[in-house]
Amino acid sequence: MASYSQRLLQAIRSTTREVSLMEVCGTHTMAIARSGIRELLPPNIRLLSGPGCPVCVTSQGDIDSVIEMVRRKEVILITFGDMMRVPGTRGSLQEERSRGADVRVVYSPLEALRIARNNPQREVVFLGIGFETTVPAVAVTLEEAREAGLHNLSLFSLHKLVPPALELILSDPEVRVDGLICPGHVTAVTGLRPYETLAQKYRKPCVVTGFEPVEILEGIVMLIHQLQNSSAKAEIQYKRVVKPEGNPAAVDAIWRVFQTAPSRWRGLGMIPDSGLQLRDEYAAMDARRKFNLPEIEDIPIKGCICGAVLTGKSIPTDCALFGRSCTPLEPVGPCMVSQEGACAAYYRYAPGKGRCSYEN
Repeated sequence: MASYSQRLLQAIRSTTREVSLMEVCGTHTMAIARSGIRELLPPNIRLLSGPGCPVCVTSQGDIDSVIEMVRRKEVILITFGDMMRVPGTRGSLQEERSRGADVRVVYSPLEALRIARNNPQREVVFLGIGFETTVPAVAVTLEEAREAGLHNLSLFSLHKLVPPALELILSDPEVRVDGLICPGHVTAVTGLRPYETLAQKYRKPCVVTGFEPVEILEGIVMLIHQLQNSSAKAEIQYKRVVKPEGNPAAVDAIWRVFQTAPSRWRGLGMIPDSGLQLRDEYAAMDARRKFNLPEIEDIPIKGCICGAVLTGKSIPTDCALFGRSCTPLEPVGPCMVSQEGACAAYYRYAPGKGRCSYEN
């Protein structure tokens, strides 16, 4: 008797129409590559990687602004580990730390409170990066800092919202996307409404899936079923975690502290209302304002096609740098730097595409 996974694959393979699906989460990108799902699908079912890795979509100019800050100011910069090796036009945070900058890696924004308390004479800046999943914890951290009177803690916000970027992609005639494999972690916070809006407006089915191979396969079957029935709605496969209403308490925490703002995305440019900046009552904790930091224009990395990869126009192996001058040990672009980047996923796991012994 065939296993459930085998039955799902049989259902997918029975589809004769050409279908292009985009996964919109870096964790999905890595899970698909690690489990070999892309290789198990028939040639007519194509999986594209979208702008689901927050490190990868951070613009070149924003990286340069952060590096400019640590060069000009005697600050303690706190960040997540993925940001350390992202290349700017004039180096990376890891290189700045090797030159003496005080750059510290943390696992939670709440660690910023301890560091600020222990260094009252120093300015402490938390580099906020991530989508809706990580923002509530940052919001609560800033609320606690203000309540405690920690005037030496500020935020450099590079937070981004997923739906506006997806809307830009779905409206691009150069990108063929028939359906979206939607992010489980993000939707656990936001709820289903943003994807219901996208499905209705662009007539594209959306399914929120979990991260186990069988969950992803089930989500693909649900998308194909909608396409076969000329349906376009938002559904949840990941029901053990995601509720249609999301997490109202987390959403309330976000909007108590943040408001929407334009934001630059690598490969997509400036997208209105796709970023998060601090509300006016938190202006004193905005590092950009506090230190009067300049906006720095993006300078594309020569030969790097991360922008095209993030929009589904190319796959990592289309890049002339892939696996040659750009590897996880010596990355040229952000899609190879991040643990959730499409290039890193292809390099580690795609058969014959990279050096799959990298992690061994």
